Amino acid sequence: MKRRTLIRKLGVLPLTGAIAQLIPSSLYAGRQTETAKTLKGLAFEAEKGKNIYEKIGVRPVINGRGTITVIGGCRILPEVEQAMEEATHHYVEFDELMDGVGQRLAALTGTEYGVVTTGATGALIIATTGIVTGGDPDKLWQLPNLEGMKDEVIIPKYSWTAYESSVRGVGVKMITVDSKEELKAALGPRTAMVLVLAGSKSMNGPLSVKEIASVTKPLDVPILVDAAAEGLPVPNPHIGQGADLVAYSGGKYLGGPQCAGLLLGRKDLIKAAWVTSAPHHGFGRGYKVGREEIMGMLAAVEMWMKRDHVGERQVWTNRLEYIANKLNKIPGLETSIRQPPPEQLSNPSPSLRVKWDMEKIPLTGHEVEQILWNQTPRVAVSGAGSFLPFPPNTSPTIGINTSQLKDGEEKIIADRVFEVLSNPPKIEKNLAPASFNLSGEWEVTMWFAATSSDQTFVIVQKDKDIKGTHYGSYASRGLMGNIHGDEVLIRSSHTEDGVRLNFTFKGKVHNAQNMGGDVSFSEYGNGKWEAKRKY
Repeated sequence: MKRRTLIRKLGVLPLTGAIAQLIPSSLYAGRQTETAKTLKGLAFEAEKGKNIYEKIGVRPVINGRGTITVIGGCRILPEVEQAMEEATHHYVEFDELMDGVGQRLAALTGTEYGVVTTGATGALIIATTGIVTGGDPDKLWQLPNLEGMKDEVIIPKYSWTAYESSVRGVGVKMITVDSKEELKAALGPRTAMVLVLAGSKSMNGPLSVKEIASVTKPLDVPILVDAAAEGLPVPNPHIGQGADLVAYSGGKYLGGPQCAGLLLGRKDLIKAAWVTSAPHHGFGRGYKVGREEIMGMLAAVEMWMKRDHVGERQVWTNRLEYIANKLNKIPGLETSIRQPPPEQLSNPSPSLRVKWDMEKIPLTGHEVEQILWNQTPRVAVSGAGSFLPFPPNTSPTIGINTSQLKDGEEKIIADRVFEVLSNPPKIEKNLAPASFNLSGEWEVTMWFAATSSDQTFVIVQKDKDIKGTHYGSYASRGLMGNIHGDEVLIRSSHTEDGVRLNFTFKGKVHNAQNMGGDVSFSEYGNGKWEAKRKY
């Protein structure tokens, strides 16, 4: 068999399957021959040029979106990689390790103590558990039964996001307040803590951490701040305002391990939080960080204090300017660079806004995002939910963040975006009038990964446009969409109190009584749906 023919066959077969078909069975009995060595070399050559993801059929992404978890978070610092690699060479006792790290974190950040966690969400979970149980093992083993414990968490309305589900998962009841008077009224013997989302409102609003602390400090009710995407200025601005604990993500602006985070603040509460997490048994056993992540996170904090943050921002800006200069040559397009204000602590990296005239470039932002995502090289642009099905970015804009790029990747992004917007592809759209009137109530069945659910659509149709209500298992929510010919598109969304339930139904209307097709559950995957008219 010729060498090129052999390589070609290796390229179309799974690697292990190719070897099994090409190596005589006698070689598996331990006979190492020159033929086997040659085949191994050819198999390696067939794999050359592929990165670790491509070897398993997964497409890599050029990250023009920033520190977004769904595509990998941050690019970790070389010093973090080195610390994690060194940590693998020795064993340690974890309580001693975390105590040593806690003291070092305190010295670096100017707080009382610290602990490395499984991301910012892990920090919120073990902080809540530590506050509720006080580090009492009996109470820890009582979870999720909170009888006899303080089981209410107060949260300002502005702090509701999807991430507070981690706190609710401990079993506490969330009490929402929207003013200082409501805060005072909500405080009581069952109040465990106050949870605050870091941002402009937590720093300066009528329910800032400072204002909340003026009410809670005399009652010894702790304040936990979620500052996931922030850096670590010293002195800590949240502790300075009166917070007791602050949670951070390691895999965002700090440049640490993606699966690590920090909890900083009061030593007694952090000690209690540590008791409730791995390697200790009980509710928090699953929130485990290895010695590699612990030392990597400590290295990230060490480097934070040494990094040239002004110089980094200038590098990111230079990359944006390169992209902008290329795109500005396209007629009907304009760009603008946004520099975050000094008071912005969360993800303080510059970004590029690209806007165009749809008369000259007949594409929506969502369509451009999808084109860049689906072609090769795969490029991700815009915000956290930009290419999720709901809501689609119908404006003629995209955003680009260069903070997580390797040198030279800004040129790839510039070339790809220029290619799409200077010669926009024609996207065929079904504009046929509606073939059916879907007004009425429909019994809907949805199939998920391992179960199904019966729900309800109530639809009002006018011409091609659809609106109404989707009665789901969790909550009712508005729906909207359209029908062209027999093709139907329905979107429903429930996003109150941090919930993220965004469904997109696409399919065919089979007849006046039945329709169905595919459904996207946004970040939760895909499924099938069928609907039968009730009336």
